Amino acid sequence: MTSETRAAVPAEQQAREAEITRQVLDSFGDCTDPRLKEVMESLVRHLHAFVREVRLTEDEWGKGIDFLTRAGHITDDRRQEFILLSDVLGASMQTVAVNNQAYGDATEATVFGPFFVEENPEIENGGDIASGAAGEPCWVEGTVTDSTGKPVPGARIEVWEADEDGFYDTQYGDDRTAARAHLFAGADGGYRFWGLTPTPYPIPHDGPVGELLAATGRSPMRASHLHFMVSAPGLRTLVTHIFVKGDELLDHDAVFGVKKSLVKEFRRQRPDTPAPDGRDLGGRAWSRVEFDIVLAPDGA
Repeated sequence: MTSETRAAVPAEQQAREAEITRQVLDSFGDCTDPRLKEVMESLVRHLHAFVREVRLTEDEWGKGIDFLTRAGHITDDRRQEFILLSDVLGASMQTVAVNNQAYGDATEATVFGPFFVEENPEIENGGDIASGAAGEPCWVEGTVTDSTGKPVPGARIEVWEADEDGFYDTQYGDDRTAARAHLFAGADGGYRFWGLTPTPYPIPHDGPVGELLAATGRSPMRASHLHFMVSAPGLRTLVTHIFVKGDELLDHDAVFGVKKSLVKEFRRQRPDTPAPDGRDLGGRAWSRVEFDIVLAPDGA
């Protein structure tokens, strides 16, 4: 409660409200899980402090419950409205920051997002993740090393992205698998694949989270990006994106996921420029980007 709010609330009323908080905290006295007890007690303190600070009305409380109920109803195995809510409130990025402390020159982490799926096809180094998804071809290459600069052969690299219309394969409502795959770094830690040049797109905004953004004057647009998840034994799993240099949305990403170190130059290539692997691109323009990945030690 702010000093201004506290001054406007009679002392007797403040005491009554504080007593409610004390009673709830005391109810966790028999909890045998120390971490659960810590989390629940802190949650109650902050939640009660919020209610008291803004002097939440019963009507506002009811609207909040309705909001959460509708978020639950729209969530299914293909859509996670609560992840979207966490993302747009910055809670996802804050959790990422807490759990991925800086370590040397290790690549920075960012939000996981709601569109990763466990099952995706494997491609060879130099393969194509598009699988028919629409978009401009993009050659992606780099190396995976540990924080000492040693290559990490066999590192598993998961990649996924939206198509040129701003949709992930899971948003189409059919069984397609496109613009996602996994591959493994080579003996020298190198990797390469064909993907799509990233384009901006809106997060799903036809539900409660979209209503919240509209009511608060915020855009649902995400800066253009390509997702990565990189893992290897003994090293901290990295979940990150790379973003397109020059994208006008870099400073206005709806989920606060952009970090300067992750902004890369996607160099545009003329249609007559030979592809790195000799691939016939059918006279289309394409782009290329380099992204070297540094993994921190596990537990760092």
